Amino acid sequence: MRSVPLYEAKAELFRLLGHPVRIRVLELLQERPMPVRDLLAAIGVEPTGLSQHLAVLRRSGMVTAQRDGSTVVYSLAGGDVAELLRAARQLLTQLLTGQHELLSELLQAETKTR
Repeated sequence: MRSVPLYEAKAELFRLLGHPVRIRVLELLQERPMPVRDLLAAIGVEPTGLSQHLAVLRRSGMVTAQRDGSTVVYSLAGGDVAELLRAARQLLTQLLTGQHELLSELLQAETKTR
């Protein structure tokens, strides 16, 4: 088995997270474990689409699934996933704040030139 460089492994992780449905599933599971029917209701995608995304997340080890009769309940595999989501939210907040400040400066400069 060939070892991949760390940067390639990180890129694969970000590709895995690169779909809005997967991010939304992880956010919902951060709140509590949920059965598929609740995830479907909250996300509003086709069952086959959700099933494919859940399979990707399961294979990656980010979520786990437990069967309770005919119901499958999903949960986050560990606290590191929740920490990654928090870090992403924090980074996005910083980036958007910077963009807002730049937009304000541009608007002020435009007003002065009129």
